[in-house]
Amino acid sequence: MATRPVSDPSLSLFRLLDPAVLADPYPLYARLRTEDPVYWDPYLHSWVVTRYSDVHAVLHKFSADRTPSPDMMRALGLGSIEPIAAVMVKQMLFLDPPNHTILRKLCSTAFTPRRVEALEERVLSVANRLIDAALAKGEMDVMADFAEPFPSIVFAHLMGVPEEDHLQLKRWSADYAQMLGNFSHNPDGIAQVLKSTADMIAYFQHAIHSGSLNDGLVKSLVEAEIDGQKLTEEEVIANAIVTMVGGQETTTNLIGCGLLTLLRQPGKLAELRDRPEIMDSAVEELLRYESPSQHTSRIVTEDTLMGGKLLRKGQPVMAVMAAANRDPERFADPDALDFERKDNRHMAFGWAAHFCFGAPLARMEGRIAFRLLLDRLTDLSLPEQKLAWRENLGLRGLKSLGVTFG
Repeated sequence: MATRPVSDPSLSLFRLLDPAVLADPYPLYARLRTEDPVYWDPYLHSWVVTRYSDVHAVLHKFSADRTPSPDMMRALGLGSIEPIAAVMVKQMLFLDPPNHTILRKLCSTAFTPRRVEALEERVLSVANRLIDAALAKGEMDVMADFAEPFPSIVFAHLMGVPEEDHLQLKRWSADYAQMLGNFSHNPDGIAQVLKSTADMIAYFQHAIHSGSLNDGLVKSLVEAEIDGQKLTEEEVIANAIVTMVGGQETTTNLIGCGLLTLLRQPGKLAELRDRPEIMDSAVEELLRYESPSQHTSRIVTEDTLMGGKLLRKGQPVMAVMAAANRDPERFADPDALDFERKDNRHMAFGWAAHFCFGAPLARMEGRIAFRLLLDRLTDLSLPEQKLAWRENLGLRGLKSLGVTFG
């Protein structure tokens, strides 16, 4: 029987449960890259890779098919969370080709550059409407008043469901994201995730059978045929859920963390306000600097030597994209915010077959959000406050962010 590697427990990603480490995980990531870049995490029972080259290799070569089946859940005595597993095993996020390829092709049609460009006027209107409301109040919690409702309103339209449902969709997304971004450390939260999963399934079932769907992603999935075969209703709903959750959480956290970064570096905020022509590259740099999705998991497909360690077939691996995005071997002066950084091929949207197909929409939403927030909220500043980070260890985001403005 193979022995487990001996590892320094102080390098474990489990330390993200410490609020101080969660608030600034980058020193921990730097230690991992320097001291043990291919690290066996004794608490998570997983390999953890943090160098750019290794993260790239893991995302490119290893398997995404990592969700236990409902039958396996029952065999492990975890039958209570079987309904979640039943949804996850049908989601493209947890599939390899060819099944992943088919589902991705269908879902990505909603996010082609042409379709995203056609959404721009609607996205501008939503952003301006939310800023109008904040100006009328004279104060703003960036998260509650803008970063959370903004993408959820856009996504309701994109999915083909009523815009007025956006608050409920966002609450469900945040609950479900606990399963996508966290380690299994919070059993008390499972009941809420189960309820939200059941509610989302019922919501989409009703939308499909009532004939109330507008043109959008869900209707496209229902009507799609591949070689004469149609997706099952379970496949349609499962992938509508994961697309909605991923799209909302990424943009919410890009806006919240990105604006906090700018407010902490007023010179950079002024530079971006004064030079709107660099907005596209600034969004890319903010994605690299504060990656909304911090890490993802894969399964080793065959015995592999990496960083002098032997990774055995079937073992789990956590690829920490946020650490790769600050690797000094790949990015010069990686802890500095540089809006004109050259060759900024970050991994905030993943890599290879599972690269986020919603990236064009997230980028457009980010560009519009930062431009309007900086243009319309004059004398924007960060008042003294205790920042609270969401207890989601993989999807980095703030609970609230109060700002003042003229």
